[in-house]
Amino acid sequence: MKTGLAATWSLLVTLAFAALVVGGCATTKPIDWNSRVGTYTFDQAVTELGPPDKQARLSDGKTVAQWITRREGGASFSVGTGFVGGNTGFGVGQTVGTGYRDRVLTLTFGANNVLAAWSKNY
Repeated sequence: MKTGLAATWSLLVTLAFAALVVGGCATTKPIDWNSRVGTYTFDQAVTELGPPDKQARLSDGKTVAQWITRREGGASFSVGTGFVGGNTGFGVGQTVGTGYRDRVLTLTFGANNVLAAWSKNY
């Protein structure tokens, strides 16, 4: 009888864990930036995305702001060799990497602080 109770509890815990994993995988719908052009303000962007990582005011009154939406690490490849003889050692190594590539969202706001254009590098 204890084995049946343990199996039932084990099954319930497994199902609960599976429900949490599947529920945690839900994704949000991507933002349709085209529909926001002409209506979305700089203040709304700061409220939704936080302060921009970079921002510049242009001479014509426009504001260009960039948000880093995801940081991606670069890949690397390493090769090495070593020799040991007696009490001495020698090693040689080489590493080649691609560096880092950030995902950046750029929003351009007109002089009236309303979204005029947007772009992203991914």
